[in-house]
Order: sequence, then structure tokens, then C-alpha cells
Amino acid sequence: MRLYIVDAFTGTAFAGNPAGVVLLDEPADPAWMQSVAAELKHAETAFVEVGGEGPKSLRWFTPTVEVDLCGHATLATGHALGGSQVFTTRSGELRTTAEDGWVHMDFPADPPAAATDEITLPGVTVKEVLRGKWDILVRAGDAGEVRGLEPDLDTIAGWDARCVIVTAPGDRPGIDFVSRVFGPAVGVPEDPVTGSAHCALSPYWSAELGRDELVGEQASARGGTVRVSLRGDRVGLAGQAVTTVRGELMV
Repeated sequence: MRLYIVDAFTGTAFAGNPAGVVLLDEPADPAWMQSVAAELKHAETAFVEVGGEGPKSLRWFTPTVEVDLCGHATLATGHALGGSQVFTTRSGELRTTAEDGWVHMDFPADPPAAATDEITLPGVTVKEVLRGKWDILVRAGDAGEVRGLEPDLDTIAGWDARCVIVTAPGDRPGIDFVSRVFGPAVGVPEDPVTGSAHCALSPYWSAELGRDELVGEQASARGGTVRVSLRGDRVGLAGQAVTTVRGELMV
């Protein structure tokens, strides 16, 4: 089986968010896919069936669990396959188009709603707490608080959410908002760049800033940039990608 390691949401190798991409000729056992993802140890590994005609089945696994939606591993898959692709997933039909060095994706929007969770994060002035379908979204006082955050991951792992998104207005030219994403409950202490989190970040910041076309920076150590475009109940996500490994999975 062909195996790729792709750095997503970056035009530079060893930045952005690395994802495994495994190309399957036929359906695979979920326990086997979970073992491969645990072996690769990336935030997510994508498994895509390329042996048939029509839309391709796509699934994503962290080192510990299968997840319903993953942006960076979908971008990595679209980059590895090239052209225009249609995938069937646990979150419905997804599309990618690779052109001019960018991969464009069409994802479901996840507008977050106000929540009553009591959230405390060290060094963060919590301005607002919201919930989307999977994640808690916390608005911080400013971008500096987001960049400097050192959260208690054990505490976050106990919250009822896939991930916690911490965000604030941008503090650099060309960046509309910044964010960081923590998912220790699903085996990802900090996700370097999280496409699916932008399904919530896009509608939130579009409402706040009054524009549908925005640029987000995920301010992790590796860092990455996500272009977002709100389209009703869908979100367009776009990013660059770099293949760092191409090989064969032997077992």
C-alpha cells in the first residue's frame, strides 16, 4: 500500500500539520487502521479507498480513536491524489481540488452557540465560551494570550469535548484571527493546524468581523495558515501542502 506523509496548511516542509495518507485498494479492518495510525503517531492518518469508481471512501484516525471530521488529513489526501476528488465520509460528502499549489476543500459549517461551561485557562481572559458540534471555542482577550497559553492538558482532557479551540483577533497584517487547538481527550495534546476547527472559527469570526473571506493563523509551534470562506451552511477551506515522505506500507 502506498503511504505518504504530508505537511498540511504550509508551503514549507516541517511546518504546518503532518498527516499520514494511506491509499487502499479495498476496505480495511478498522482495528488495523487504528494500529497504523498509532504507529505513525501523527495527529491524524487518513485512509482512502482508491480501487473503485466514483466517490472515494475516506476515514481518519488519531493515534487512539477514529474521528468524524479532519481537515488537515483531508487536505493532505487531496494533495497526494491531485486534481478534483469527491470523498464519502462520516461527515457526509467532501470535495477537494488541487490547483496552483493550493488545495481547496468544501466542508460543513459548524456555527458555535453560546455555552454555559465554566472555563479557566492560565493567563487567558475568557471573553466568551461557545460550543460547536464537537469542540469548545474560547475567545481570549488578545492574540498574545493565545500565543503564550500553556494549558493544563489533564484538565482539558476531562472536559466534554473533542477539542478546545482558543482564539482571538489577529495581531499581524493579513491575519484576521489566531487560534490554537488542544485535543488530549482524543490523543492529540496540541494539534498544529486544525482544518475542522475552522468550520466553527469561520462562521464565528465572519459574524464578528462582517466578512465571509478571512485568513486564520494557527499559532502552534509549527504554525500554519488557513484561508476560509463562509458559504451559507458550508465553509471553503484552502491551504498549501508539502509531501515529505512517499513509500510503501508493508504490513
